[in-house]
Order: sequence, then structure tokens, then C-alpha cells
Amino acid sequence: MTSPVLSLASSSRSTCPVSHAKREQVLAGAEAVFLECGYEGASMSQIAARARVSKGTLYNHFENKAELFRALVDKLAREKLAAMFQPLSAGEEDCLTLLIRVAEEFIRVMISPIALGLYRIIVSEAPQFPELSDMFWQKGPACARGFLTDWLRRQDENRVLEVEDSVFAADQFFALCQARIVHFRRLELPVDCSDEAIGDLARRTGRAFLKIYGRDR
Repeated sequence: MTSPVLSLASSSRSTCPVSHAKREQVLAGAEAVFLECGYEGASMSQIAARARVSKGTLYNHFENKAELFRALVDKLAREKLAAMFQPLSAGEEDCLTLLIRVAEEFIRVMISPIALGLYRIIVSEAPQFPELSDMFWQKGPACARGFLTDWLRRQDENRVLEVEDSVFAADQFFALCQARIVHFRRLELPVDCSDEAIGDLARRTGRAFLKIYGRDR
């Protein structure tokens, strides 16, 4: 039998779609229920009740739980990635400053309650729902990796950085960002998450990255 996670219908299936505000209301309810109950434990009835909409309204917009979860991840990924990479899109600062700003935003996103919650859902339920991992990867980490890879490739072409393998370099950057604070928060271990601590880690990340790929290293 096909997994429900693979049966993702288009969000335009309804002949009478709910308003944007109603959709946001449903997604907010879904976010709360998924974080509390996990993917398997969440039900459409619980989500409808939390969102304060009828089950008819819920199913009018989302065919099943898998489609709703995907829509939630897609919404959050688009919002977070837009903020994370805005400095690179503007490109008005020097390379080190840009890398530090991206690192700071990445760390803040990774330790936000919703990011931690989704990460734990994926890790705990991937054995039963492996499609969740693939969907999560494509919507979030893969998009972030692709954006940074393209930017690094342009920096190499413009002779700002010296990057032989931009995909590997992007992976290295994100790995540096996750040192200490992100890993500790994922395990609920005590760690300093103050603005000062995040800024310090971001600066260390930017400087370490340029020691590897900067042309003046």
C-alpha cells in the first residue's frame, strides 16, 4: 500500500478554497498539534479542533495529514530561508561580514522551537515514515545548501574566494554553524544561547571558513 506521505495532492484541489487567513489559521493549528503529538500521533480531528475550523473546512483545503505536514514544512522553510539568505542577496557588505550574518541567522533558526520540534519529529519517525526525511531534506537543508552553493560559486568566479568544490564548502559552513550551540540544544543540554554566544560562534565560523577558502589566507 502506498504511504500517505507519498500521496500529496495539489493544494488547488478544492473548488471553493478557503481564504489565505483561514489557511494560515489551519497551519498554525497543525504546527501546534504536530509539535505536541508528533507526526503519527497527530490526527486531522485534533488539528481541526486546535485551528477552530470544521473538519469539512480542513479537508476542503488539505486532502490528508501528509499534505498538511508538507504544506507546513514548505511555509516554514520559505519564511526562514528568505530571512537567512537575505544578506547574500543584497551583497552590500564584505565577504566576512556576510558570512557572519548568515551564520547568526542560521543558528537562530536551528535553535528556534519550531525547527527543533520538526527535527525531532523527523528523526524519531523516519524509520516508519522515511518519506518524511526526504521531503524535509528537499524543502529545507537542500534548498539552503543550493543557495549557498550558488553564492560560493559566484565568489569563486569573481575571485573573492577560492572554492574548488562549492557543494562541499557549503556543507562545511553549515557544519561549523552547528557546533556547540545547535547540537546541545537538540539534546536539551545546557548551553549559552545568548545573543553574545551566538554572535561569537558566528564570528568564529566566518573566520574559520575564510581561513580555508579566502584568497588571502
